[in-house]
Amino acid sequence: MLPEDTFAGKVAVVTGGGSGIGYGVAHELAGLGATVVGRRAEVLREASEQIAQAGGTVVGRVGDVRDRDRIEEIVAELFSEHGPVDLLVNAAAGNFRVRPEEMSPNAWNAVVRIVLDGTWNWTQVVGQRAIEDGRDASVLSIGTVGALQGGPETAHSASAKAGVVAMTKSLAAAWGRHGIRVNLVTPGITEDTRGAAILLAEEETWERAISQIPLQRSATLTEVTDAALYLLSDYASYITGANLVVDGGRALGKA
Repeated sequence: MLPEDTFAGKVAVVTGGGSGIGYGVAHELAGLGATVVGRRAEVLREASEQIAQAGGTVVGRVGDVRDRDRIEEIVAELFSEHGPVDLLVNAAAGNFRVRPEEMSPNAWNAVVRIVLDGTWNWTQVVGQRAIEDGRDASVLSIGTVGALQGGPETAHSASAKAGVVAMTKSLAAAWGRHGIRVNLVTPGITEDTRGAAILLAEEETWERAISQIPLQRSATLTEVTDAALYLLSDYASYITGANLVVDGGRALGKA
């Protein structure tokens, strides 16, 4: 647990913050003092009254991660009303099972545009503004184990997330001199997330997936969120370009 003032005075944007890992990170950021900006502030408020009690603030901004012009408008609005964006969490995603030979062009484009293009749009806009203002910033994206070992029925998502891994390392190398850290958290099967509900809905599928994890269980939302908060915080001030895998050893395989 980080100190309660860890993110005091910080402005944080969380895409995909209405549910799952994005919500978990948004909730904790607000509880630790940040002003959190998400697309659906009402969902965050309904999900936890503790945000206000802890002194955190949630701000809603309607937008689409694929709409570059709207993202630039939001960043300008935030700068005027709350100050520069200090923290960015790219958690917006899309995924579903489909055999690659049966995948339509629309299915591929929809996922890649949200995951890869959306992450790039937000990260570049926030990075450009931080460089222009001469301010430090911390960027964190949410990955997937499929990007490391492939996903037979999630080629669109695995490919897009693999692009995010390369983007993270590239931007970390380019922007380190500007004080901008860019990192990635790659969770495995995580409880109470939409991804797990969609991809592992059948009990047999769930049990088979768990059996392939060396630690023999899924991650809790708190375990993944704690890893994300650490990388966003100044406690990780000398870490950039990292991919912190929180998967119970799933990507390693099980003998």
